Amino acid sequence: MKKRQLGSQGPEISVVGFGTWEAGGSAWGDDVPEETTLEAIRAGIETGMTWVDTAEVYGSGRSEEYVGKALKGHDDVLVFTKLAPRGAGSGFDSAGVRKGAENSLRRLNRDVIDLYQLHWPDRGTDIAETWEAMAELVSDGLVRFIGVSNFSQSLIEKCEAIRHVDSLQPHFSMLHREGREDLFPFCKNNGTGIIAYGPLAFGILTGRFDRDTKFDDSDWRSGKIGMDYYEELFSPGNFAKQLDIVDELRPVADRLGVSLPQLAIAWVVHQEGVTGAIVGSRSPDHVRDNGGAGDLELDEKSLTEIEEILTP
Repeated sequence: MKKRQLGSQGPEISVVGFGTWEAGGSAWGDDVPEETTLEAIRAGIETGMTWVDTAEVYGSGRSEEYVGKALKGHDDVLVFTKLAPRGAGSGFDSAGVRKGAENSLRRLNRDVIDLYQLHWPDRGTDIAETWEAMAELVSDGLVRFIGVSNFSQSLIEKCEAIRHVDSLQPHFSMLHREGREDLFPFCKNNGTGIIAYGPLAFGILTGRFDRDTKFDDSDWRSGKIGMDYYEELFSPGNFAKQLDIVDELRPVADRLGVSLPQLAIAWVVHQEGVTGAIVGSRSPDHVRDNGGAGDLELDEKSLTEIEEILTP
């Protein structure tokens, strides 16, 4: 699998990494059994994924515990995790940052976190206090690199004035291209690596859904538990439009001899400024298929064809 450096100062990582939002029970309609999660993570490692992304809020800490178990004996695989604002997580004040990192290290059964990220902005805490505390974690050896998720350019610039922002984790896919024209070029020039989450549009770009697909009420994609991405991707009118795009993408994947998920993931990592994509699955077979995107090269003809499909 291809590898790239994360930003100007970060580690070299595979262009596809394993994401564990679904692990431990995280609003996906059911609770994924522990052994299923462990098998899926290990399948990712087998395909050449060199990093796993998790968070303290995924499964209320269980996701980190599963990652720790799955990576036992795989000290060379990097662990990226995230800290959430108080209420959902440990909090962005100095004490919360320190406590969050220490608790994540315990659950992960690791001595150091390879990349520690702020999960989303917290209007209730001065970002300067938060980022200074994050920088102290690096100085104290608890964390190697620090990044942010769902942050704007202005917030990244405020952090950068204190200590370099090694990475940004934004929502990005063929069906959600926000940031590509402005935020991504800024990150590239700033030496901030980008690891995109949701590259398969939370399942839509796998090609496994159709217009009769129904989601359980406990699955956020049903629209019953109030997640921001529902309206854009899964509300009745928009869901049908997204499936129309999927239908147009199928012939491109067929012509290239790749699966639809591989095409979608490869397209993400071909975008300027993007270092890698976070892809999770409950199925080891699907994980192996996703990993195949890490070696896929898209030619200009294919990229142009895809752009024409995606552009209204």
